[in-house]
Amino acid sequence: MDSVNGFYSVDNSEFKLDSKWLIDPKHLFVGPRIGEGAHAKVYEGKYKNQNVAIKIVHRGDSPEEIAKREGRFAREVAMLSRVQHKNLVKFIGACKEPVMVVVTELLSGGSLRKYLLSLRPRSLDTRVAVGFAIDIARAIECLHSHGIIHRDLKPDNLILTADHKAVKLVDFGLAREESLTEMMTAETGTYRWMAPELYSTVTLRHGEKKHYNHKVDAYSFAIVLWELIHNRLPFEGMSNLQAAYAAAFKNVRPSAEDLPEDLALILTSCWKEDPNARPNFSQIIQMLQNYLFKLKPPKPMIPSHVFTSENAIFSPDSPGTSSLMAVTCDDLGDTPKTNMENKPRGFFFCFNQCY
Repeated sequence: MDSVNGFYSVDNSEFKLDSKWLIDPKHLFVGPRIGEGAHAKVYEGKYKNQNVAIKIVHRGDSPEEIAKREGRFAREVAMLSRVQHKNLVKFIGACKEPVMVVVTELLSGGSLRKYLLSLRPRSLDTRVAVGFAIDIARAIECLHSHGIIHRDLKPDNLILTADHKAVKLVDFGLAREESLTEMMTAETGTYRWMAPELYSTVTLRHGEKKHYNHKVDAYSFAIVLWELIHNRLPFEGMSNLQAAYAAAFKNVRPSAEDLPEDLALILTSCWKEDPNARPNFSQIIQMLQNYLFKLKPPKPMIPSHVFTSENAIFSPDSPGTSSLMAVTCDDLGDTPKTNMENKPRGFFFCFNQCY
């Protein structure tokens, strides 16, 4: 396979990493585990005094499994290195030896799945839910503009920023360039959020391959959007396979009947059975922004008495004004002065000593 923007090459099983993205394991410290998937574990860690997320990929046992995972690792690292967006996790670097490692920025807000679970039975404010949806849509739009399909869009792969005001898309392990998709198996992605065109009777039984395109992400996005709005598990009462079967063979979808017409239209257009009838993400963003514009702004949380004449008004050169400004700058700034970043968090061990 040729290199992508000179990033990597796979030739006779040789893997080459651009030096500017090469992580030095001697400077990598691994701390508490914060996530786990079928083929990798994610840890909080440090790299050259920077707080990071460290994804350690299991290499596999058989030669076939090793080759498959190394290929997936190569694709993920190449895509992370060439695509930057405020709603995509920031790539810091990677290394293949002694084990396959991907290092990204550490997002301390936790996964969207855990955040939604913490709120139940309450739901997100509609404006917040739609705002998160716009973040997600912008991330996918960026990937699609580079010819990349994510293929595994779900709340577990969406991480909140520390202030819980924005969402970033992570985990490119299943992402593929659309020109190189070949075909995909039913094992790709997570069943409950997967597009129905990925399934047929043969696919479910034997793992055989079917054609697909970037519109699989639109379907998954619709299921995530439904979950953002309702804060309920889509296809409640069904197992993952039952949900996939119902969506593929019975055209079952979560209910959009109780939603405003504009919002229901976004959902139903994105999860249409015919992939070609689904909107692209530029259109999805526009529809979401139009809907957000129509929503009434949330009521201010400031007590009304603050705006009465009882409040003193200071002149610009008043000591009172200066003291208020000092409090504002020190206590309410964007970057509060704390020592939290210098405090150790959990137990960190040197990556180089253990591998």
